[in-house]
Amino acid sequence: MVRQKRKEAATQLLDIGPGFGTKFTPEDKDLYRCVQCGFCLPACPTYVETGLETESPRGRIVLMKAVNEGRLGISDRVVSHWERCLQCRACEVACPSGVPFGRLMEQTRSQVLQQGKESLSTRWARRLFLRSLLPNLPALRLLARLIRIYQMSGMRSLIKHVGILKLLPRKLVELEHQQPTISKRFFSPSAKTFQSLKPAKRKVALLSGCIMPLVQASTMESAVNVLRHNHCDVTVPVNQGCCGALNLHGGDIDKARDMARKNIDIFLGNNPDVIITASAGCGSTMKEYQELFSDDPTYKAKAARFSSLTRDITEFLDELPITPPSKSVIRRVTYQDACHLLNAQGISDAPRRILNAIPGVELVEMENSNRCCGAAGMYTVTQQSMSKQILETKMRSICSTKADLVITTNPGCTIQLESGCNQMDTNITISHLVDILSESYGSPG
Repeated sequence: MVRQKRKEAATQLLDIGPGFGTKFTPEDKDLYRCVQCGFCLPACPTYVETGLETESPRGRIVLMKAVNEGRLGISDRVVSHWERCLQCRACEVACPSGVPFGRLMEQTRSQVLQQGKESLSTRWARRLFLRSLLPNLPALRLLARLIRIYQMSGMRSLIKHVGILKLLPRKLVELEHQQPTISKRFFSPSAKTFQSLKPAKRKVALLSGCIMPLVQASTMESAVNVLRHNHCDVTVPVNQGCCGALNLHGGDIDKARDMARKNIDIFLGNNPDVIITASAGCGSTMKEYQELFSDDPTYKAKAARFSSLTRDITEFLDELPITPPSKSVIRRVTYQDACHLLNAQGISDAPRRILNAIPGVELVEMENSNRCCGAAGMYTVTQQSMSKQILETKMRSICSTKADLVITTNPGCTIQLESGCNQMDTNITISHLVDILSESYGSPG
């Protein structure tokens, strides 16, 4: 009895737990592929900022192995290191062993979720946003309208003027500063087909998604305009929804599958030649639906077909090749690589070729354009301090280019960089690549 109590006490002291469960478990063939070489270290934003081994990919894998082998439990301390990962997947590009770190982290966070070990901020973010709003677009649009009223009614300025923000907790104040500007009108799926402005060669189906139609409605309209200028009939299928990327990254794999099934059925039912997305984060997940449904006999083939049809809009335009734009746009531009376009999809040159094809654009490369800006989905909410630290580093790189326009290809990046520009009170603007391209093409009328 005494020996058993000592064993239990030692177990509690060492945070030893039951290890990983059996559902959505990190596989040994992925976990033990890491040879601890350290090539991932300089590629990892959290390691670069902290210098801590536990905030590096190989350090996080060491913790995964320890839990998998029963040497360590899923404790709050262990979870904190996993939650601080941005899932930017820069480590995958640097890794000579081909460790699928993105998949490992999704499965590990699924284990954290299944065992109820999430931090309080992550739990509330998942329940309020990932579970309640993203799968329910009417509710998300209602919230956006309320925020729009708050932003345009003068309430926001009044609250700042009378000093109410000084009385609120720091995290709430940060959230207020980070909120994106809601579009005056929303972009919506439609039953109509937007006819090509030139002889049509392809029928494309455009992902509207969840966030971009609310905060970048004009960008979605630009995407339609650009595609119409490039011999495409464009549909934006009705009843489509969120792609499930943020749920998947957060470990809520069952919910991500539910959301993915809906879009697979809707888009394949539309019978497009190509499925287009203007969001890098959505595109990387949609291209990996075939992995998400690898064990689902009903959706395995359909998911594989969906993934094979999916293209990021910059990738698609570059492959056509693009119809040369003619109107001069005099801007000094720098390009921020969206992590899930560069690292997950391997697309780097296509956006730059398109920018260089626009008359008047002067493209200036920034230092470390391939390093994450700190947006990372819900990261700005759950890891505010680290997100802000990474953003400050990114803003220094941007300002050093002396560009007046930053181009990126993901809504999370756009929101994060706009927040950085507002806090620094700069005249730099942030746009999606299709915005400046559409300007060069001109309005279809």
